[in-house]
Amino acid sequence: MRDEYDIEKLNPRKNPYAKRLKQQVTINLNQETVEYFKALSKQNGIPYQTLINLYLKDCVDNKRQLNITWE
Repeated sequence: MRDEYDIEKLNPRKNPYAKRLKQQVTINLNQETVEYFKALSKQNGIPYQTLINLYLKDCVDNKRQLNITWE
């Protein structure tokens, strides 16, 4: 290896996965919701956090709207 590299001569490429990067967040979910996704994860062999992400991504892709009414 060289002691120094000339950065100007390197061929910088854009990260092909940049659009797929995930952002870590902290979210509070009720226990029933977590247990539901954990059960699904055991059935499908997919981590429960991945399932939650897939579900939310589907909501985004299909522009699903919640119908919230307060009584």
